[in-house]
Amino acid sequence: MNSTSSVYKFNFEEISVVAGGQSVLDQPRLHIHNIVEADSFLKSYGFDLSNETHKIKLWYFHRRALVLLTDRLKFAENEIPEQVRIPDKLGDLRNLLIWASNTDDGVIQRWSCAILRCIHVFIHSESDLFESFSEEIQRQILSSFEQSVVQEDKLYLRSFKKEGHPQIELNSFQLKPFKTSSSSVIKLLAKPDAFAMRNFDKVGVRFVTNTIFDSFQVIRFLVEENLMSYAHIMSDQSSNNLFPVAEFIRVCEKLEEKHGLDRSLSSEKIDRLLLAHLNSQNKLGFLKLFRKTNPFSSGEFKYIKFISRKLIRIESSPGKEFSFFYPYEIQIINNETYQKMQTGESEHTAYKNRQIEAARKRVINL
Repeated sequence: MNSTSSVYKFNFEEISVVAGGQSVLDQPRLHIHNIVEADSFLKSYGFDLSNETHKIKLWYFHRRALVLLTDRLKFAENEIPEQVRIPDKLGDLRNLLIWASNTDDGVIQRWSCAILRCIHVFIHSESDLFESFSEEIQRQILSSFEQSVVQEDKLYLRSFKKEGHPQIELNSFQLKPFKTSSSSVIKLLAKPDAFAMRNFDKVGVRFVTNTIFDSFQVIRFLVEENLMSYAHIMSDQSSNNLFPVAEFIRVCEKLEEKHGLDRSLSSEKIDRLLLAHLNSQNKLGFLKLFRKTNPFSSGEFKYIKFISRKLIRIESSPGKEFSFFYPYEIQIINNETYQKMQTGESEHTAYKNRQIEAARKRVINL
Protein backbone atom coordinates (compact mmCIF):
# COMPACT_ATOMS: atom_id res chain seq x y z
CA MET A 1 0.00 0.00 0.00
CA ASN A 2 1.25 3.46 -0.88
CA SER A 3 2.25 5.28 2.29
CA THR A 4 0.12 8.27 1.29
CA SER A 5 -3.08 6.29 0.73
CA SER A 6 -5.78 6.06 3.36
CA VAL A 7 -5.71 3.04 5.63
CA TYR A 8 -9.50 2.98 5.29
CA LYS A 9 -9.59 2.87 1.48
CA PHE A 10 -10.62 -0.51 0.03
CA ASN A 11 -11.52 -1.53 -3.48
CA PHE A 12 -15.11 -2.76 -3.43
CA GLU A 13 -14.91 -4.95 -6.56
CA GLU A 14 -11.78 -6.78 -5.42
CA ILE A 15 -13.00 -7.30 -1.87
CA SER A 16 -16.44 -8.49 -3.05
CA VAL A 17 -14.79 -11.25 -5.14
CA VAL A 18 -12.34 -12.35 -2.44
CA ALA A 19 -14.60 -12.14 0.60
CA GLY A 20 -18.10 -11.38 -0.68
CA GLY A 21 -18.89 -14.47 -2.74
CA GLN A 22 -19.08 -12.55 -6.03
CA SER A 23 -17.73 -13.72 -9.39
CA VAL A 24 -15.03 -11.70 -11.10
CA LEU A 25 -17.15 -11.98 -14.27
CA ASP A 26 -19.86 -9.85 -12.68
CA GLN A 27 -17.60 -6.95 -11.72
CA PRO A 28 -18.21 -3.82 -13.84
CA ARG A 29 -14.56 -2.75 -14.04
CA LEU A 30 -10.96 -3.49 -13.17
CA HIS A 31 -8.62 -1.17 -11.30
CA ILE A 32 -5.44 -1.22 -13.39
CA HIS A 33 -4.08 2.16 -14.44
CA ASN A 34 -0.81 1.63 -16.32
CA ILE A 35 1.37 -0.94 -18.07
CA VAL A 36 3.36 -1.71 -14.91
CA GLU A 37 0.19 -2.58 -12.98
CA ALA A 38 -1.11 -4.55 -15.97
CA ASP A 39 2.15 -6.53 -16.11
CA SER A 40 1.94 -7.36 -12.42
CA PHE A 41 -1.69 -8.42 -12.73
CA LEU A 42 -0.90 -10.75 -15.67
CA LYS A 43 2.03 -12.35 -13.86
CA SER A 44 -0.16 -13.03 -10.84
CA TYR A 45 -2.80 -14.43 -13.22
CA GLY A 46 -0.24 -16.78 -14.78
CA PHE A 47 1.12 -15.06 -17.91
CA ASP A 48 4.36 -13.19 -18.56
CA LEU A 49 4.31 -11.16 -21.77
CA SER A 50 8.11 -11.20 -21.95
CA ASN A 51 7.64 -14.90 -22.70
CA GLU A 52 6.78 -15.17 -26.41
CA THR A 53 4.83 -18.41 -25.89
CA HIS A 54 2.63 -16.72 -23.30
CA LYS A 55 2.06 -13.74 -25.60
CA ILE A 56 1.06 -15.96 -28.54
CA LYS A 57 -1.33 -17.87 -26.29
CA LEU A 58 -3.06 -14.71 -25.08
CA TRP A 59 -3.49 -13.40 -28.64
CA TYR A 60 -4.98 -16.80 -29.50
CA PHE A 61 -7.55 -16.38 -26.72
CA HIS A 62 -8.26 -12.84 -27.94
CA ARG A 63 -9.18 -14.28 -31.35
CA ARG A 64 -11.30 -16.98 -29.73
CA ALA A 65 -13.13 -14.33 -27.69
CA LEU A 66 -14.00 -12.31 -30.79
CA VAL A 67 -15.26 -15.40 -32.63
CA LEU A 68 -17.40 -16.32 -29.63
CA LEU A 69 -18.88 -12.82 -29.41
CA THR A 70 -19.73 -12.55 -33.11
CA ASP A 71 -20.42 -16.14 -34.23
CA ARG A 72 -21.97 -17.73 -31.16
CA LEU A 73 -23.33 -14.82 -29.12
CA LYS A 74 -24.44 -12.98 -32.28
CA PHE A 75 -23.06 -9.53 -31.57
CA ALA A 76 -22.53 -7.58 -34.79
CA GLU A 77 -18.86 -7.07 -35.56
CA ASN A 78 -19.34 -3.33 -35.95
CA GLU A 79 -20.76 -3.18 -32.41
CA ILE A 80 -17.29 -3.97 -31.09
CA PRO A 81 -14.94 -0.97 -31.35
CA GLU A 82 -11.96 -1.48 -33.67
CA GLN A 83 -9.69 -0.29 -30.87
CA VAL A 84 -10.33 -3.50 -28.90
CA ARG A 85 -11.13 -5.78 -31.84
CA ILE A 86 -8.30 -5.28 -34.34
CA PRO A 87 -4.84 -6.36 -33.09
CA ASP A 88 -2.96 -3.57 -34.88
CA LYS A 89 -5.18 -0.93 -33.28
CA LEU A 90 -5.11 -2.63 -29.87
CA GLY A 91 -1.35 -2.92 -30.07
CA ASP A 92 -0.64 -4.30 -26.61
CA LEU A 93 -2.97 -6.78 -24.89
CA ARG A 94 -2.28 -5.04 -21.60
CA ASN A 95 -4.28 -2.10 -22.93
CA LEU A 96 -7.44 -4.17 -22.51
CA LEU A 97 -6.79 -4.29 -18.76
CA ILE A 98 -6.20 -0.53 -18.60
CA TRP A 99 -9.22 0.33 -20.75
CA ALA A 100 -11.41 -2.06 -18.71
CA SER A 101 -10.52 0.15 -15.73
CA ASN A 102 -11.07 3.52 -17.44
CA THR A 103 -14.59 4.90 -17.13
CA ASP A 104 -13.90 7.97 -19.33
CA ASP A 105 -14.94 6.10 -22.47
CA GLY A 106 -17.89 3.91 -21.57
CA VAL A 107 -18.02 2.04 -24.89
CA ILE A 108 -14.32 1.08 -24.91
CA GLN A 109 -14.47 0.17 -21.22
CA ARG A 110 -17.56 -1.96 -21.68
CA TRP A 111 -16.19 -3.95 -24.63
CA SER A 112 -12.75 -4.32 -23.06
CA CYS A 113 -14.48 -5.97 -20.11
CA ALA A 114 -16.57 -8.15 -22.44
CA ILE A 115 -13.50 -9.46 -24.28
CA LEU A 116 -11.63 -10.04 -21.02
CA ARG A 117 -14.58 -12.01 -19.61
CA CYS A 118 -14.50 -14.31 -22.64
CA ILE A 119 -10.71 -14.66 -22.52
CA HIS A 120 -10.85 -15.47 -18.82
CA VAL A 121 -13.40 -18.26 -19.26
CA PHE A 122 -11.58 -19.69 -22.31
CA ILE A 123 -8.32 -19.86 -20.32
CA HIS A 124 -9.96 -21.72 -17.46
CA SER A 125 -11.97 -23.98 -19.74
CA GLU A 126 -8.92 -25.01 -21.78
CA SER A 127 -6.45 -25.43 -18.94
CA ASP A 128 -7.66 -28.65 -17.34
CA LEU A 129 -6.33 -32.19 -17.68
CA PHE A 130 -8.83 -33.02 -20.41
CA GLU A 131 -6.99 -30.78 -22.85
CA SER A 132 -3.85 -32.89 -22.50
CA PHE A 133 -5.34 -36.36 -22.05
CA SER A 134 -8.78 -36.26 -23.69
CA GLU A 135 -8.44 -39.52 -25.65
CA GLU A 136 -7.15 -41.53 -22.70
CA ILE A 137 -9.73 -40.06 -20.30
CA GLN A 138 -12.59 -40.94 -22.65
CA ARG A 139 -11.23 -44.44 -23.32
CA GLN A 140 -10.81 -45.33 -19.66
CA ILE A 141 -14.22 -43.95 -18.65
CA LEU A 142 -16.43 -44.99 -21.58
CA SER A 143 -15.09 -48.36 -22.75
CA SER A 144 -16.64 -50.46 -19.96
CA PHE A 145 -20.09 -48.92 -20.57
CA GLU A 146 -19.88 -49.52 -24.31
CA GLN A 147 -18.85 -53.16 -23.83
CA SER A 148 -21.90 -53.86 -21.64
CA VAL A 149 -24.45 -52.59 -24.18
CA VAL A 150 -25.43 -55.24 -26.72
CA GLN A 151 -27.55 -54.86 -29.85
CA GLU A 152 -29.47 -57.99 -30.83
CA ASP A 153 -33.16 -58.02 -31.71
CA LYS A 154 -33.33 -55.20 -29.16
CA LEU A 155 -30.82 -53.13 -27.23
CA TYR A 156 -29.74 -54.60 -23.89
CA LEU A 157 -27.53 -53.82 -20.94
CA ARG A 158 -25.99 -57.22 -20.30
CA SER A 159 -23.55 -58.73 -17.84
CA PHE A 160 -20.49 -60.58 -19.04
CA LYS A 161 -19.29 -61.14 -15.47
CA LYS A 162 -22.13 -62.52 -13.37
CA GLU A 163 -24.29 -65.49 -14.29
CA GLY A 164 -27.99 -64.95 -13.76
CA HIS A 165 -27.76 -61.18 -13.67
CA PRO A 166 -30.90 -60.04 -15.53
CA GLN A 167 -30.32 -58.16 -18.76
CA ILE A 168 -32.09 -54.82 -19.01
CA GLU A 169 -33.81 -53.71 -22.17
CA LEU A 170 -32.81 -50.23 -23.25
CA ASN A 171 -34.59 -47.89 -25.59
CA SER A 172 -31.34 -46.11 -26.37
CA PHE A 173 -27.76 -45.75 -25.21
CA GLN A 174 -25.76 -42.65 -26.04
CA LEU A 175 -22.30 -41.36 -25.43
CA LYS A 176 -22.65 -37.74 -24.47
CA PRO A 177 -21.28 -35.56 -27.26
CA PHE A 178 -18.08 -33.90 -26.17
CA LYS A 179 -18.69 -30.21 -25.53
CA THR A 180 -16.59 -27.90 -27.67
CA SER A 181 -14.70 -25.16 -25.87
CA SER A 182 -17.19 -22.58 -27.14
CA SER A 183 -20.12 -24.58 -25.73
CA SER A 184 -18.39 -24.88 -22.36
CA VAL A 185 -17.57 -21.17 -22.32
CA ILE A 186 -21.19 -20.21 -23.09
CA LYS A 187 -22.35 -22.45 -20.25
CA LEU A 188 -19.86 -20.85 -17.85
CA LEU A 189 -20.83 -17.34 -18.93
CA ALA A 190 -24.55 -18.07 -18.65
CA LYS A 191 -24.56 -19.44 -15.11
CA PRO A 192 -23.15 -17.20 -12.35
CA ASP A 193 -22.47 -20.21 -10.10
CA ALA A 194 -20.60 -22.19 -12.78
CA PHE A 195 -16.84 -22.60 -12.69
CA ALA A 196 -14.55 -24.35 -15.15
CA MET A 197 -13.17 -26.56 -12.39
CA ARG A 198 -16.74 -27.65 -11.68
CA ASN A 199 -17.63 -28.33 -15.30
CA PHE A 200 -18.24 -32.03 -14.67
CA ASP A 201 -20.02 -33.12 -17.82
CA LYS A 202 -17.37 -33.04 -20.54
CA VAL A 203 -17.63 -36.84 -20.61
CA GLY A 204 -20.81 -38.81 -20.07
CA VAL A 205 -23.33 -41.46 -21.05
CA ARG A 206 -27.12 -41.55 -21.29
CA PHE A 207 -29.32 -44.60 -20.77
CA VAL A 208 -32.88 -44.33 -22.10
CA THR A 209 -35.12 -46.91 -20.45
CA ASN A 210 -38.74 -47.90 -21.00
CA THR A 211 -39.89 -47.69 -17.38
CA ILE A 212 -39.11 -46.21 -13.99
CA PHE A 213 -38.29 -49.69 -12.69
CA ASP A 214 -35.77 -50.22 -15.49
CA SER A 215 -34.13 -46.92 -14.63
CA PHE A 216 -33.40 -48.17 -11.12
CA GLN A 217 -32.32 -51.52 -12.54
CA VAL A 218 -29.69 -49.67 -14.58
CA ILE A 219 -28.31 -48.11 -11.37
CA ARG A 220 -28.14 -51.51 -9.68
CA PHE A 221 -26.44 -52.99 -12.73
CA LEU A 222 -23.79 -50.25 -12.89
CA VAL A 223 -22.94 -50.69 -9.21
CA GLU A 224 -23.02 -54.51 -9.04
CA GLU A 225 -21.08 -54.87 -12.27
CA ASN A 226 -18.53 -52.35 -10.96
CA LEU A 227 -18.86 -50.26 -14.09
CA MET A 228 -18.59 -47.35 -11.69
CA SER A 229 -17.77 -46.97 -8.01
CA TYR A 230 -20.63 -45.42 -6.08
CA ALA A 231 -18.01 -44.33 -3.52
CA HIS A 232 -16.88 -41.74 -6.07
CA ILE A 233 -20.30 -40.12 -6.56
CA MET A 234 -20.32 -36.35 -6.04
CA SER A 235 -23.52 -36.16 -4.01
CA ASP A 236 -24.05 -32.40 -4.36
CA GLN A 237 -24.25 -32.84 -8.15
CA SER A 238 -26.98 -35.50 -8.17
CA SER A 239 -30.54 -35.02 -9.38
CA ASN A 240 -33.57 -37.32 -9.17
CA ASN A 241 -36.97 -35.94 -10.07
CA LEU A 242 -38.08 -39.28 -11.53
CA PHE A 243 -39.15 -41.25 -8.44
CA PRO A 244 -38.28 -41.01 -4.71
CA VAL A 245 -35.73 -43.60 -3.61
CA ALA A 246 -37.30 -44.39 -0.23
CA GLU A 247 -40.71 -45.11 -1.78
CA PHE A 248 -39.15 -47.19 -4.53
CA ILE A 249 -37.37 -49.38 -1.95
CA ARG A 250 -40.60 -49.80 0.07
CA VAL A 251 -42.48 -51.12 -2.95
CA CYS A 252 -39.62 -53.43 -3.90
CA GLU A 253 -39.48 -54.83 -0.37
CA LYS A 254 -43.18 -55.68 -0.59
CA LEU A 255 -42.65 -57.31 -3.98
CA GLU A 256 -39.76 -59.33 -2.57
CA GLU A 257 -41.93 -60.61 0.27
CA LYS A 258 -44.77 -61.54 -2.05
CA HIS A 259 -43.00 -62.77 -5.20
CA GLY A 260 -39.46 -63.71 -4.16
CA LEU A 261 -37.55 -65.07 -7.16
CA ASP A 262 -40.57 -64.93 -9.45
CA ARG A 263 -39.60 -62.73 -12.39
CA SER A 264 -42.91 -62.91 -14.22
CA LEU A 265 -43.89 -59.34 -13.28
CA SER A 266 -43.15 -57.02 -16.17
CA SER A 267 -41.43 -53.69 -15.65
CA GLU A 268 -44.60 -51.99 -16.86
CA LYS A 269 -46.66 -53.80 -14.21
CA ILE A 270 -44.15 -52.81 -11.53
CA ASP A 271 -44.39 -49.19 -12.69
CA ARG A 272 -48.14 -49.27 -12.18
CA LEU A 273 -47.60 -50.61 -8.66
CA LEU A 274 -45.05 -47.89 -7.95
CA LEU A 275 -47.41 -45.13 -9.02
CA ALA A 276 -50.35 -46.73 -7.22
CA HIS A 277 -48.28 -46.81 -4.03
CA LEU A 278 -47.67 -43.07 -4.22
CA ASN A 279 -51.35 -42.37 -4.83
CA SER A 280 -52.48 -44.63 -2.00
CA GLN A 281 -50.10 -42.96 0.42
CA ASN A 282 -51.23 -39.52 -0.74
CA LYS A 283 -47.60 -38.61 -1.23
CA LEU A 284 -47.70 -36.99 -4.62
CA GLY A 285 -47.32 -33.56 -3.03
CA PHE A 286 -44.57 -34.61 -0.65
CA LEU A 287 -42.12 -36.46 -2.87
CA LYS A 288 -38.52 -36.46 -1.78
CA LEU A 289 -37.35 -35.57 -5.23
CA PHE A 290 -34.51 -33.19 -5.92
CA ARG A 291 -33.03 -31.55 -8.92
CA LYS A 292 -29.93 -29.44 -9.32
CA THR A 293 -31.06 -25.96 -10.28
CA ASN A 294 -30.85 -25.22 -13.99
CA PRO A 295 -32.76 -22.12 -15.09
CA PHE A 296 -32.43 -23.05 -18.77
CA SER A 297 -33.89 -26.56 -18.60
CA SER A 298 -37.59 -27.42 -18.76
CA GLY A 299 -39.34 -28.84 -15.71
CA GLU A 300 -40.70 -31.57 -17.99
CA PHE A 301 -37.24 -33.07 -18.19
CA LYS A 302 -37.47 -35.83 -15.56
CA TYR A 303 -34.43 -37.98 -14.99
CA ILE A 304 -31.85 -39.42 -12.64
CA LYS A 305 -28.48 -37.79 -13.11
CA PHE A 306 -25.27 -38.09 -11.16
CA ILE A 307 -21.59 -37.30 -11.43
CA SER A 308 -19.06 -39.97 -10.62
CA ARG A 309 -15.28 -39.91 -10.89
CA LYS A 310 -12.82 -42.30 -12.47
CA LEU A 311 -9.23 -42.71 -11.34
CA ILE A 312 -7.37 -42.17 -14.60
CA ARG A 313 -3.89 -43.64 -14.90
CA ILE A 314 -1.45 -42.21 -17.44
CA GLU A 315 1.90 -43.81 -18.24
CA SER A 316 4.34 -40.91 -18.16
CA SER A 317 7.38 -43.03 -19.00
CA PRO A 318 8.08 -46.78 -19.08
CA GLY A 319 7.27 -48.18 -15.65
CA LYS A 320 6.05 -44.84 -14.28
CA GLU A 321 2.57 -43.43 -14.15
CA PHE A 322 0.65 -40.60 -12.61
CA SER A 323 -3.03 -40.65 -11.76
CA PHE A 324 -5.89 -38.25 -11.18
CA PHE A 325 -9.64 -38.40 -10.71
CA TYR A 326 -11.76 -37.14 -13.59
CA PRO A 327 -15.53 -36.55 -13.39
CA TYR A 328 -18.15 -37.87 -15.79
CA GLU A 329 -21.93 -37.66 -15.99
CA ILE A 330 -24.49 -40.47 -16.14
CA GLN A 331 -28.08 -39.67 -17.14
CA ILE A 332 -30.87 -42.21 -16.85
CA ILE A 333 -34.21 -41.22 -18.35
CA ASN A 334 -37.27 -43.13 -19.49
CA ASN A 335 -38.50 -43.06 -23.05
CA GLU A 336 -41.47 -40.80 -22.33
CA THR A 337 -39.16 -38.05 -21.13
CA TYR A 338 -36.74 -38.70 -23.99
CA GLN A 339 -39.51 -38.12 -26.53
CA LYS A 340 -40.54 -34.90 -24.80
CA MET A 341 -36.96 -33.69 -25.07
CA GLN A 342 -37.17 -33.79 -28.85
CA THR A 343 -39.98 -31.24 -29.12
CA GLY A 344 -41.64 -28.41 -27.27
CA GLU A 345 -40.16 -26.51 -24.37
CA SER A 346 -37.56 -29.17 -23.63
CA GLU A 347 -36.10 -29.08 -27.13
CA HIS A 348 -32.32 -28.84 -27.02
CA THR A 349 -32.25 -25.86 -29.37
CA ALA A 350 -34.58 -23.88 -27.12
CA TYR A 351 -32.40 -24.79 -24.12
CA LYS A 352 -29.30 -23.53 -25.92
CA ASN A 353 -30.99 -20.33 -27.03
CA ARG A 354 -31.95 -19.51 -23.43
CA GLN A 355 -28.37 -20.16 -22.40
CA ILE A 356 -26.95 -17.96 -25.18
CA GLU A 357 -29.27 -15.10 -24.24
CA ALA A 358 -28.13 -15.27 -20.62
CA ALA A 359 -24.47 -15.34 -21.71
CA ARG A 360 -25.02 -12.30 -23.98
CA LYS A 361 -26.42 -10.28 -21.09
CA ARG A 362 -23.70 -11.30 -18.68
CA VAL A 363 -20.75 -10.76 -21.00
CA ILE A 364 -21.67 -7.08 -21.50
CA ASN A 365 -22.83 -6.75 -17.88
CA LEU A 366 -26.49 -5.93 -18.54
